[in-house]
Amino acid sequence: MNYENILIEKQNGISTIIINRPAKLNALNKATIEELHLAFDLENKDKSTRAIIITGSGEKAFVAGADISEFAHFSVEEGENLAAKGQELLFDFVENLSTPVIAAVNGFALGGGLELAMSAHFRIASDNAKMGLPEVTLGVIPGYGGTQRLPQLVGKGRAMEMIMSAMMIDAETAKNYGLVNHIVPQAELIEFTKGIASKIAKNSPVAISNAIAAVNANYKDGVNGYAIEIQNFGKSFGTADFKEGTTAFLEKRKVEFKGE
Repeated sequence: MNYENILIEKQNGISTIIINRPAKLNALNKATIEELHLAFDLENKDKSTRAIIITGSGEKAFVAGADISEFAHFSVEEGENLAAKGQELLFDFVENLSTPVIAAVNGFALGGGLELAMSAHFRIASDNAKMGLPEVTLGVIPGYGGTQRLPQLVGKGRAMEMIMSAMMIDAETAKNYGLVNHIVPQAELIEFTKGIASKIAKNSPVAISNAIAAVNANYKDGVNGYAIEIQNFGKSFGTADFKEGTTAFLEKRKVEFKGE
């Protein structure tokens, strides 16, 4: 695929999706969201892809927000459609992807950028990262899941403070809040993230997919996460990966999962 706003690098079962709009600090516009949806969909369907890293080009920004010029004159209905479509195409889509997604947050992750990072299954930050949801300074609220995912990750009180004050937090604060798992020097960010992705890539893709679904179920209204865990645990026994994993363990040999 030829993309205008993103780049894709593939190596050893790891696909790195790079948002490449450096002149706009990688801001998300409609075209970029559509390209990201397509890229995530294609990588998720590719059985050779065992993990996906999402990051931004350059050293300044992961994603510095949404492209405000695209919606500054929207009506109420257009605003609702913008949020609904964006969540469907990208943010909810990434969160529920069966392939694990790691956000490598390099620099600013603001507004839609932080919302994209929070949609990933977990986050790793460079030591110069700055994160926040500044939407209220524009007279609007986060519309790509920020009011829902931020409280889940950092707690209601901290999320309320961040959203209402539009404050930016640094990488160390983000780690203390539980928003990111690790902080590394920027020059080491991608290699460090690939190291974790490589560990993930060695494990059963089917089991990982079922685990993602079970964890996410706990955050969905009307869904019993324990019931989904039991169901997906049982489903694992019918997979080739389960047979390979248990056989390799008993035979004391290296496991070779095929994702089936």
